[in-house]
Amino acid sequence: MRKLTFAFAVLSSLGAAALVQPASAAPVMPGAVAAPDPVTQVRMTPMEHRMMHRRMERRMMHRRMERRMMRHQMHRRMHRM
Repeated sequence: MRKLTFAFAVLSSLGAAALVQPASAAPVMPGAVAAPDPVTQVRMTPMEHRMMHRRMERRMMHRRMERRMMRHQMHRRMHRM
């Protein structure tokens, strides 16, 4: 019974939160112009793209070398036994 009561309390608080709308300083007018979308499209320059690509290659190479070294060390340990 306690769980059911708690569930109803949570649902009612979520429903109340959904009904509350944020207050706005500007009055709502039907003929008002909407604000422009704040998200803008930005393209990467060729130099930025090249730098990103090279960095990604360096990281992949570094990880590959680490895996290779770990495998090599494990192989040597197994042979020493």
